[in-house]
Order: sequence, then structure tokens, then C-alpha cells
Amino acid sequence: MTETTLTNPTAPAPRAAVLDDAHVGDIRGALGTIKQGDTAPRHGLSAKLKTLLAIIGPGLIVMVGDNDAGAFGTYTQAGQNYGTRLLWTLLLLVPVLYVNQEMVLRLGAVTGVGHARLILERFGKFWGAFSVIDLFLLNALTIVTEFIGVTLAVGYLGLPKTASVLVAAAVVIVAASTGSFRRFERTAVLLCLGSLLLIPIYFIAHPATSQMAHDFVVPGLPAHSQLSDVMLLIIAIVGTTVAPWQLFFQQSYVIDKRITPRFMRYEKADLWIGIVIVVIGAAAMMGFTAVAFAGTGGFGKFDDAAGVAHGLEAYAGKTAGVLFAIALLDASIIGASAVSLSTAYALGDVLGLKHSLHRGIKGAKGFYAVFAGLILTAAIIVIIPGSPLGLLTEGVQTLAGVLLPSASVFLLLLCNDRAVLGPWVNGKAMNAFTSFVVAVLVTLSVILTAAVLFPDLTSAAILEIMAICGVAGLLALGYAELRRRRKGWSRSGRPIDRTGKETWRMPPLDQLPAPVLSTGRKIGLTALRTYLLVAMVLVIVRIVQLAMGA
Repeated sequence: MTETTLTNPTAPAPRAAVLDDAHVGDIRGALGTIKQGDTAPRHGLSAKLKTLLAIIGPGLIVMVGDNDAGAFGTYTQAGQNYGTRLLWTLLLLVPVLYVNQEMVLRLGAVTGVGHARLILERFGKFWGAFSVIDLFLLNALTIVTEFIGVTLAVGYLGLPKTASVLVAAAVVIVAASTGSFRRFERTAVLLCLGSLLLIPIYFIAHPATSQMAHDFVVPGLPAHSQLSDVMLLIIAIVGTTVAPWQLFFQQSYVIDKRITPRFMRYEKADLWIGIVIVVIGAAAMMGFTAVAFAGTGGFGKFDDAAGVAHGLEAYAGKTAGVLFAIALLDASIIGASAVSLSTAYALGDVLGLKHSLHRGIKGAKGFYAVFAGLILTAAIIVIIPGSPLGLLTEGVQTLAGVLLPSASVFLLLLCNDRAVLGPWVNGKAMNAFTSFVVAVLVTLSVILTAAVLFPDLTSAAILEIMAICGVAGLLALGYAELRRRRKGWSRSGRPIDRTGKETWRMPPLDQLPAPVLSTGRKIGLTALRTYLLVAMVLVIVRIVQLAMGA
């Protein structure tokens, strides 16, 4: 454990909107401590490394937690069905991952208020309630898929299903309920290290490095494949890599760790470490699954992650299969922890509950009740005989794809709210890139929704949807440019004064000026609200029909 130097312990902390007093104090990370009020400059590699070690956690956990049971299924499905031809999607997702998570860590460090509460305060009760309710439902289903991953892993390892699921649930609950943030983070970081088991599997299976490198940087589609099938898998890759829960979790976790704007550079480095580990793990899964099933009867016939473990055993030996099963178990546990915490944090923020890992169970009963309740409910659903686990997994992927654009839209709007972020608001380049990402996510969401409602959706129909969305995007840009000219606004917008960034914090919520939404934004939010409500209802109806055998 390391500890940085305290040089000015009496420096007054800037007034901020932090909602839980447990979120103020020393940074007590898994690998070090930074005292509250420490303003010492970090000179030299040693001092910077000690600070980074103390900060490491939020970015690493949210990224590795994203490589959960669902991700294992998606990446290995890509490898088993299409070889390494979809590796390039991971490279394209790197900037998307960074931009999305950098914005939420900025919101967390600067505001001290969780994502759901900010949406509630700045966009009203409807969107605040919608964000919490859809997060709760989607996360509850996602946690079920994590325990499905546990059953697949222990099934391969020959362990009893019911006992293993209950033990895994107990481990998750106990790890987060000690009242010590540091103990939880140390457990989480240890689980993150478990994801590195994917690397020796890669070397044991030994896929062709030259082919991997080519497919990683050269986009292409698998030969002799249906565009509709490939597109749906690409959407699944996007949905499992950029998930709504990540935004809520990272913002709240940054706050709970007491990270302030002063340490933004170190938190960005933490995020990059997490992204690198996730991409390496995802690429390794595609690579070793591709080579294990190439030329076999199982190629193109993905079933589940347990089938991948058996395929690895047949190709590279028992050790490879066992390591994969252990890595899947590890990923399922850390995924269940992070997803459950994102829900508990959001509800605590909105409902005014004490919500911090620094508090014990007695000091935050509602927070831990939500957390433990989600874990236990998911575990029980999984061990009930006859539960429609496959349908639940499909439902999670679909709803995540439908809801992701709304989460990204609000993230972009919040990061342009000067009352909220002050000198930390987005610049022009960030807004342009994020707007493009949101447009792509909306297009993918529409395709996914259409594919669920119309299972026989053709490749031509998908191209038509993409064309319609493209035209709609161009019309929106045209409207924005016309309005800018009529108002006489500059293309560069209002200048941003970024002086004093390191000490600027958002003032208390009741002191913020009321947000002003332009006509264009009101129209856009209304359209988004209508689309989400219609799409969610239609998707839920379709899932119910499938459950009833219709």
C-alpha cells in the first residue's frame, strides 16, 4: 500500500453538490491512499506511479466488468461462426469506449452526483424515472445472464449447479458489504486480474498471429454469410461492449472513491488500462475460438460458452478448457457485482438513500438491500428448473441495444450543460464525434428492434433502414445549420473558459439555474421518447410471444 504526501491539509474544499457525506474524504484505493486536501505536485516517475496506483479502480473495473458472461458468449460466437473476420469491430469500438467513459468519469469527478440524479434534475421527472426504471429492469435481466455464465462454467468443471450459484451469490454480496471501500476494490481488482487467464489460452491454442493482425485493422465481412446475421452479431458486439449500466456505474463509483478533478489525468490512464485489457481479452476469445473450431463440424454452429470450453479441450487439451471455464466464472462474478452496484447507486442517488461502500450495512440498509436483493433474485431464477434462460439472454441483448442510444444522448447533453460541468464541458471535436456515435447507435438500435419484430428481416431491408437513418441524420444536420444561420450564431459556438479547472466543482443542485432546452432539442427528445416507448413495448410483446410459443 502506498500513500502520497500531504502538503496542505487545511486547504478548504470547494463547495460541491455531493449527496452523501461518505463520498468526501481520503481516497482509499486498493493500491494506495491519497489524503483529502493533498495538493502536492507530482514530480518524478515514482510519485506519479504511486498516485496512479491509488487512483486505479473505476476504469479498470467498469471495463473488465463489461467483459462479462454475455461478452464471453458474443465474442466466442463471433469466433466460432465467422473466424477472426469481425476482429476489426473491436478496434472501431476503442474510441467509442473511451469517449463514453471519459465523459462519465468527468461528470462524476466534477459534479459529485450520480448519473440518474443528474438526468432527473436537468431533464425532469419523466426522464429521471425512465432512466432508473429501465436501468433496474435491464440490469436485473443482465445479472441473470451473469449467473447463467456461472452455471455454464461450473457445469464444465463438474461442480454442482445449485450450490455453486448460491456460493457465487454469497461471494458477491459479502465482498461488497464489509463497510470498507478498500476491501471491495481489492477484491474487484483481484477478479480483474483473473481475466488475464484468457492470454495463456490464446498461446495454448496459438491462432495465426498474421491473420489476427490483418483482421484487426482491415474491415471486412465473412465470405458467404448472410448480411442480416452478421449485422445482428455486430450489433450484439456493440451492445455487449458499450452497455448502459457502465455509464451509471462508473460515474457513481468515481464519486464513491472520492476522486476529484485534480486527478482526472490519472483516472483517464486507469480507463485506458481497462480498455486495453478488454480489447486484448475480446480479441483473444475470437482468436482461440476461431482456431479451435476451424474445419470442424462445430464451425458456424455456436451454442453457448460451455460448448466453447469443450471445443478448446478437444483442440488444445483439458488445460485450455479449464482455464476458459475459470475465466468465465471470474467474469460472471465481477459482472454481477458491477451491474448490481450500478442499480443500487442509481436508486440511492434518486431516492435519497445512503449509498456508499464506505458505509456498513447498518449505515446504508436500503443500498445494500437493493444490491443483495438483485443478486439473490437472479441466482434463484437461474436455479429454478424450467426457467427460460435462453430467452432471458436474448431479451437482455435486445433491450440493451434499444436503450443504449437514449443513455448516450443524455450523456452528451449533460456534458454540454455549462451549469453542470462549467470549464469541463465538451469541446467542438468531442461533440462532433459523440454525435456521430449516437447516430450510429440509433441506427443499430432500429435495425435490432426490426430484427426482433421481424425475424425474417432481409439484407435489403437492413440496407434500407440504414439509408433511411442516414437521410434522417442529414435532415437533422440541415435543420441545425439553417437554425444557426437564422440566429446568426458562430460555428465555433460560445468560447469556453477553462481556467481553474482542477478546483472547479458543480455547486449544489438547488443552486443551479434551470436548464433551457432549445426547440430542436425538445423535438429530438420527444422523438426519442416516442421511439423508446414504442420499441420497448413491441420488443416485450415479442419476447412474451416467444415465451408462450407463438
